[in-house]
Amino acid sequence: MTLEEKLAQLVGYWVDQGGEVVAPLAGEMATSTKYDEATQHGLGHLTRVYGTRPVDPVERAEWLWAEQRRLTGETRLGIPAIVHEECLTGLAAWKAATFPTPLAWGAAFDPALVQEMGRLIGGSMKQLGIHQGLAPVLDVIRDPRWGRVDECIAEDPYVVGTIGTAYVTGLQSAGVHATLKHFVGYSATQAGRNHAPVHAGSREINDVFLPPFEMAVLDGGVRSVMNSYAEIDGAPVGATPEYLTEILRDRWGFDGVVVSDYFSVAFLQLMHAVAADRGEAAELALTAGIDVELPTGDAFLAPLAERVRAGLTDEALIDRAVLRVLSQKEDLGLLDETFTMAPTEIDLDSPEHRRVARVLAEESLILLTNDGVLPLLGAGDRGPGTIAVLGPNADSTEALMGCYSFVNHVLAHHPDVPADLTMPTVLEALQQEFPSAEVVWAPGCEVEGSDASAIAAAVETARAADVAVVVVGDRAGLFGRGTVGEGNDAESLELPGVQRELVEALVATGTPVVMVLMTGRPYAVAWAVDGPHAPAAVLQAFFPGEEGGVAIASVLSGAVAPTGHLPVSLPRSAGAQPYSYLHPILGGPSDVTSVDSTPVLPFGHGLSYTTFDRTGLVADAEVAAGGTFSASVRIRNTGERVGTDLVQLYARDVHASVTRPVAQLLGYHRVALEPGEEVVVRFAVPTARLAFTGLRHERIVEPGQVDLWVGASCADKQTLAQITITGAVHRVTVADARLVQSRVERVTELTRGTAAVPV
Repeated sequence: MTLEEKLAQLVGYWVDQGGEVVAPLAGEMATSTKYDEATQHGLGHLTRVYGTRPVDPVERAEWLWAEQRRLTGETRLGIPAIVHEECLTGLAAWKAATFPTPLAWGAAFDPALVQEMGRLIGGSMKQLGIHQGLAPVLDVIRDPRWGRVDECIAEDPYVVGTIGTAYVTGLQSAGVHATLKHFVGYSATQAGRNHAPVHAGSREINDVFLPPFEMAVLDGGVRSVMNSYAEIDGAPVGATPEYLTEILRDRWGFDGVVVSDYFSVAFLQLMHAVAADRGEAAELALTAGIDVELPTGDAFLAPLAERVRAGLTDEALIDRAVLRVLSQKEDLGLLDETFTMAPTEIDLDSPEHRRVARVLAEESLILLTNDGVLPLLGAGDRGPGTIAVLGPNADSTEALMGCYSFVNHVLAHHPDVPADLTMPTVLEALQQEFPSAEVVWAPGCEVEGSDASAIAAAVETARAADVAVVVVGDRAGLFGRGTVGEGNDAESLELPGVQRELVEALVATGTPVVMVLMTGRPYAVAWAVDGPHAPAAVLQAFFPGEEGGVAIASVLSGAVAPTGHLPVSLPRSAGAQPYSYLHPILGGPSDVTSVDSTPVLPFGHGLSYTTFDRTGLVADAEVAAGGTFSASVRIRNTGERVGTDLVQLYARDVHASVTRPVAQLLGYHRVALEPGEEVVVRFAVPTARLAFTGLRHERIVEPGQVDLWVGASCADKQTLAQITITGAVHRVTVADARLVQSRVERVTELTRGTAAVPV
């Protein structure tokens, strides 16, 4: 291969890059190189050929197959291009199914269902000739002010790792390579600001941010990783071999491809100023371990070629990356593909897509509070005669979807193009759910802005109703176009605009008010949880996708019981951030500070329409460091309705050589129970789940006492046990088990009961 042919394999080309800003500084970084010129020596990647503007999938597939034939037939080496797309909430393409946002995946605590979703997304991509998906995001939430929280799964590394790995497994089972984002530490930015510096120590990196990626590499077999834009303690990740080579490849044995986040190689010069020019930036990135520059070849083409010819950069760095890219193309079957027939019929939103989207949306809805107003339909109850549906998100399809949905990501730039998806809003779904009720509607206010003039009309609408459902929250978008999403960071965690004023005015009418939060981040809503202006019930929905309106209506009516749990603490205030339930003693409240960081509701909280009794936690008395211990707990449905409990096993390392969290989730298991039914849930827990980075900066398991408990959240210790870890300090390696195994034993099988009143 000539130098030009090698470099061509290491870059992408953004065919449709134009006026739409769907990546940071995309306008400033627009290339002037013509496509024919850029592909004369071949091409590594075609960038978002379906996901940059609305294109008909069949017509675009025909173009893509022809283009791949041109690359194989008219370039000297005949190597096809990898096609990559965004796929965080489903394939980000016109007419493709839109699933709940990742924060909703975390709320569902259902890895198996997320795996099924990944398989369906991968199947759509495979059908369209797409080979690589830029998902999942495995950043651990540290600060809800960060705009990209809705792309993340949870504030707990184990939840992020198990659910993210399930997505990887599902996507890759369809023959599409997943890409882990954003390796590593990206979510720990200063003050929750996008692209801001990260001030994280090596212990936090090792114990919080790396474990989800480690699981996806070692247990999920992921084939691609994307670097973080961040700098950690002054060192940009994209120029640091410690992360992209020493940890990822040398420690974990990753043998796939590392792609750059969009323009991040050039950013080494433009934003970080650690390179004098694009050529030096390219060398730094290659040396660190980045193999492919996306979305275009701003640094890896002419600037790098000039540097090689000047004798400043060793061509062996390029050879290493080219071999990795060619190996990936071989793994994908591209080197033998003939591209003879493009698909002529494509259904990107099939009944199966919609079924999984609906179930995941239902499982993700979190009942935060309920004074008994929900469910709206009791046994034999006809339900309310008049339902007032209010709020700026009640009749909005955009409010159902996250930042990386095609509608909010791309169609926002094309207001005249219909989404061409069936997406009932909450208003429409409630009209369908309650056909005998009079459903009346008023917006009350906008999501943003200070205009409160429409609140009075909403108040009158609520006053005349039997119950009011007010849907408030966020509008996802990019770089200032919305209240949450990439580039939409927040200084305050109050609900945007005058939405709180609207809710409090509705509560003052005396009509029972159900507040539905449709958001991409948790907000500081202590006033709505416990206070004089608190609604009768609060339901949290993290952007639930195309079936989200139907799911919300089903949960409000009682046709579906709520089963979601908080994957992130409900914050007290913006001033209490960053906060994590995984804090040491000094990270919580105390008498030596006037600031209370205790969240309004804790990680793991979520109510049901029934009640559960959690008793009899028992565990092995002793376990050797490096071994596995057993724990079991009895769970009983003590109410009169069917329900699903999330069994949460927590631990606290009582004494250690470094400070440890006051609570840590070890494992979890969803279990559905009939009224009166009782089960025993058994966990097999590797002691590596209690590993931490010791004083010598090695991951270890220390001997000592560990407290265990099971409850309704991290703060609820309903049943307790203790174990003692014995023996010598165990040094954790990649050979140690990372996953907790769980199973259910049925104790009783009782006939389903019916509740006359909500429980």
